[in-house]
Amino acid sequence: MKIRKHSYPDETYQIGIDFDGVIHKNSKGFYDGTVYDEPVIGAMESLKEISKNYDIIIYSAKARKDRMLINGKTGKELIEEWLVKQDLMKYVKEVTSEKPRAVCYIDDKGVEFKDWASCMDLLRTKGVL
Repeated sequence: MKIRKHSYPDETYQIGIDFDGVIHKNSKGFYDGTVYDEPVIGAMESLKEISKNYDIIIYSAKARKDRMLINGKTGKELIEEWLVKQDLMKYVKEVTSEKPRAVCYIDDKGVEFKDWASCMDLLRTKGVL
């Protein structure tokens, strides 16, 4: 992947990874706001390999500050506890609600952009439009 000449430094050593649907199965969607599911198959091995070369920043809307507390805990705290329980936190630099500056993003809801024509075709193919 080519890194732009005038990138911020963290755009050269971080990878942003969405939490729900990518690391956490999220089979019931938001459900009750908890982190209730198992890891997606291959998550541990993949995070371990990626972390050898990049800092991993996990992002999730669940970590937003305006989200309700669950048993007195923020979404960020729930995600971090789950990552510790699953022995994945050791590969993660940070959990945030913000999309970080990064080399690339791994997200189950992402649509790759090359140009508008192919992007619109992809949106139609996926049934978004």
